[in-house]
Amino acid sequence: MTWGVRRLGCDTAPLIYLMESHADFGPPMVEVARRVDEGAFELVCSTITLTEVLTRPMRVGRQDLVDAYRALLEHHGNVALVDIDAEVAVRAAELRARHNLRTPDALQIAAAIHAGCDAFLTNDRDLARVDEIVVVLVSDLLTLERR
Repeated sequence: MTWGVRRLGCDTAPLIYLMESHADFGPPMVEVARRVDEGAFELVCSTITLTEVLTRPMRVGRQDLVDAYRALLEHHGNVALVDIDAEVAVRAAELRARHNLRTPDALQIAAAIHAGCDAFLTNDRDLARVDEIVVVLVSDLLTLERR
């Protein structure tokens, strides 16, 4: 499952599936995480992801999850965290204008493109209309896994 990908941009939901052991989408994300751990490719997330994954655990007092997410996103050797700067913001505006995306989605994809990602992993079918980067759905990984 490397598809010739050296850098894989990642949306928030796939990380939640991994870290919180989602019944359906957790297993393919465990495989993605294994490949990242092995250095098959680098996972790239934006600081938007950090905000999104930490909100619920903080709200419900799950410091263990807060710590686990921060360890993954801030300290894993094969995971890069991309800041949202002016260049990313302009690219996000272009994506919003062209594809009618929500701001967080546009920022996520813009950050991945800015970081030189070959593909973007999400489970949001609406993002498949973006053609500036290859969009891979976690649900499609289930099909690949069964082959």
